[in-house]
Amino acid sequence: MGSESVISGYGNGEMARQNNNERTSSSSCGGMYFQMPLHYPRYTKAEYQTMPEWKIDALLKQYGLPVTGDIVHKRNFAMGAFLWSQ
Repeated sequence: MGSESVISGYGNGEMARQNNNERTSSSSCGGMYFQMPLHYPRYTKAEYQTMPEWKIDALLKQYGLPVTGDIVHKRNFAMGAFLWSQ
């Protein structure tokens, strides 16, 4: 163990985890801060296809994604972003 890790009080892994947490917990994006929500959305393709526009807008906004275009564009964008297989 080197003197740097003893002096700082961190092992190499702990320092890396702390630095990584500082970078990923929130980052600046055009003056706004993005923070990943705790849960990944679990809607089916059928649910996205019938979801009202206001709900798709709220979902995209929650994840910091663009909320532009017509309802068809928003639905396709949400399905592309959140569905693993289509």
